[in-house]
This record gives sequence, structure tokens and C-alpha cells, in this order.
Amino acid sequence: MSRQAAELSYAVRYRTVGKYFGQLCLALALLTAVPLVFSLGSRAIGSSLRYAAAVLVLGAAGFGLSRIKASQRIQTNEAMVIVALVFLVTPLLMTYPLMGSGLNFSDALFEAVSACTTTGLSTLATVEDSPRIFLFTRAWMQWYGGLGIVILSLALLIHPGLTAKTLAVTDDLEDDLAGGARAHARQVLLSYGSLTALGIGVLWLIGGDLFNAVVYTFSALSTGGFSPHDQSLKEYGSWVVQWGVMLLCLAGSISLTLYYDACRKGLGLLYKDRQVRALLTTTLIFVGLLVSCLISQGMDWSQALHHGPLLALSAQTTAGFSTLDIGRLDSTAKGTLILSMAIGGGIGSTAGGFKILRLLILMRLLHLTIVRTCLPPHAVLTPYLGDQRLQDKEIQEALGIILLFITVVLFSWLPFLAMGYEPMNSLFEVVSATGTVGLSTGITGPDLPEALKAVLCIDMLMGRLEMVAWIVLFYPNTWIGKRAEV
Repeated sequence: MSRQAAELSYAVRYRTVGKYFGQLCLALALLTAVPLVFSLGSRAIGSSLRYAAAVLVLGAAGFGLSRIKASQRIQTNEAMVIVALVFLVTPLLMTYPLMGSGLNFSDALFEAVSACTTTGLSTLATVEDSPRIFLFTRAWMQWYGGLGIVILSLALLIHPGLTAKTLAVTDDLEDDLAGGARAHARQVLLSYGSLTALGIGVLWLIGGDLFNAVVYTFSALSTGGFSPHDQSLKEYGSWVVQWGVMLLCLAGSISLTLYYDACRKGLGLLYKDRQVRALLTTTLIFVGLLVSCLISQGMDWSQALHHGPLLALSAQTTAGFSTLDIGRLDSTAKGTLILSMAIGGGIGSTAGGFKILRLLILMRLLHLTIVRTCLPPHAVLTPYLGDQRLQDKEIQEALGIILLFITVVLFSWLPFLAMGYEPMNSLFEVVSATGTVGLSTGITGPDLPEALKAVLCIDMLMGRLEMVAWIVLFYPNTWIGKRAEV
């Protein structure tokens, strides 16, 4: 860091971090009260006591911390620290209630991390014998994990440029993280709640089972992928029901603020959005590739046309639902899915991956690099994406996130190779975890060593917060140095 940057930087203020973390603890206490009520209705007394304990801990901590007097304005590093702390505390605390369903500590922690990061990977041999409170809680955690990450991450993306315009950020909110988060929270909650109610209603109507409709809607809209069935989406109803679930996944992979804006300005705004068009185009490309791979493997063309689009959509939206055994696919199909999972959905959505907008920025920069070879040395070429000029900060952020994503994947892949796992399958598993997807070749299961469970947990947490928040959390200057006046 340059001397000038060091002189201008501020460490986090403990009071500010504590106050806003406390407010989020209160929100988490209310969210945890939902499975508490469900367990009471199911007369699962043992689980109810565990959920009640979690609610009390969160409520007490939140009540005490939220009363701290602190600044109303939050620095970017403070917001990132708060987000990282929330995603550390939530799975750790929810591990205790999940253990009430018969899980040991490591499996319960893995399920909790997978749930709150909206990944959907599981180490359990079967879930069909699990109590309904367990299945409901996993899906509910994915639902509020998806909602929370959208609201919290939007606050960190509020700065002038293409991203702000994509998310419909107004000028008066660009410099106010707390105000921006609150304003977008209202828009996101309205969109998310409306889509959730619509999804439950439609799946209940066409599927005929209210519990499955609720669980699948929570998992699909959050692009989480947890299923109450061992074979994911394969065992859930007809192709009509399966496509209903996947359309919900697609809805969740589109920026949630865009729905709010489209309701005010017209639904045509959805198609005009650059990210939506790119998402649909990329998905269609991967559909074609996967269908071709399935047919080349000997699958009947009618079956390939059924499974290929569903699997491609599941990977691209990072939902993680599946209608066939991933482990039986050939290397070409797995490689196609790896690339799709790494790209992911749109910024401002519940999807994972390094995001479709950053892919567009990378492709534009590569195009400009080629164009420059045809220009004279003194020519000035300004980077644009569509009609929007790309800011240096946006370019650096896009390239940085993609580089960090690849770095995490490569370093996480090494332990699997060292322990003798097949290279392609282990790479698939690592990308699935880092992209918060949940598709698996079968490696993630009861026999997975504890060390590799830890690696995948780290991948899920890193991928959900796009690595940067964790770097900020452990960066010494985040905690040591001069502080702004409260």
C-alpha cells in the first residue's frame, strides 16, 4: 500500500462494528424463531429447546450490542467485517440445533455452512429419514442466507459506475452504506417475498404437497439446492414440477432490485438488462453443449433434451439441483459444468460464482486488447460495456474477484489430489463449493475425511462473500491504525 493510501486509511471502529453486528444478531434471532415455531408445531420438544437456546443467545447478544452508541455512517471495511462475522457466527450457532436431529458436530456444522451460504452440498448418506424440522431448517437457512447476502452485498457495491447503474442505485445513496442497505433492503424484501409467495403457490398447485412446495421454493429462489429427497429434483413430481423449480432458480439468479424497478417501469426492463440477456445467452450455450455431451455418451436424444437443459440451468444459476447422477457424466460434460458453475448468475442476485457481469467485463477487456494491436501506439481507447464507460475501480474489482476465485479453487484442489482423489471429480467438487452450487460427483458424502470437509466449508464461505470480505477481516490494518471520529 502506498504511503498516501496508508495516511488516508482508517481502521474499523469497534463500537460501530459492535452496534451493527448486534442489530443483525437481533434479526437472526427473529429468523431462528421461525424453525422454533415449526418445531413446536411438530411437537419436537428436544429440537425446540435447542432452537430456543439459539434464539436466546442471539437475542441477548443483539440486545446488548445494539445499545452501543456509535456512528450512523459505516466505513466499507466495517461493513465487510460485519458481513464476515455474521457468516461465521450463524453456522456455528445453528450447528447446535441441527445436532438435535441426530447429526454429529462436523456433519451439523457442514450442513449449517452449506445452508447459510446457499450451497447445498451435504455429507449425509440420506435425508429422507430425517425429521421435517431438519429439512425445513436447512431450506429456511438457505432462504434467509440468500436474502441476507443480497442486502448486505448491495451496500458494498454502491459506488458510481456501471455496477451502481445496473443495481438502480441513486446518487444520494452512493456515499451512505447504511442508508443504501436499508433502502435496498426494502426493495429486495418486497421482490423476494413476492417471488417466494408466488413460488410456493405454484408448486403447491402443480405438485400437490405444501411441505415440498415450501422447501423447494426456499431452496430454489435462494439458488441453494437443498432437497428433502436423496436424488434431488429427480424424485420431485413430473417434468412440469421440475421446470417450475428451475424457473424459480432462474428468477433467483437475476438481480432482485431489477424486479422492483421492472414493476415500476415495465416488465420489458428485465429483457433489456445486460446481465439478464447475458445470463440467458450463456445458459443456452451450455444447454447445447450438455445435450451434445449426453447424446455422445449414448443417452437417448429425448432424455438428453430433458436432463441437459435442467442441469445446465441448475449449474448456471448455481442452484445445484439435479435429475441425474453427475458422477456418471464424462469429462467433457463435467468440464462444461465446471465452467458454468464458476461463472454463475447476476450481481445483486442470490446466485454464486464470480458473476456474469464480471465475465462481460473480462471479455470486453480481451476484445480491447486485440483491437489495440491494430491501432497506432499513441491511440487512446476508452473501455465501454454497451453505452456505459467502465471505471478503473470496476475493472480492478472484476479482474481481482476472478483471480481470487481461481486462486481459491486451485489451492483447495491440491489437498484432494494429495489424498488420492480423481482430478476431474475433485476439481468439480471444489468449484461447486466455491461457486456455492451444490452439484456433486459423489465425493462429498459420509466418507469424506474431516480435513476435506473443512476445506469445502472454507470454500463455501469464501465463495459466498467473494473472498474480499475475509481478506479484509484478517488484514492487520483493518484493526490496527488511526480511526475516524465517531
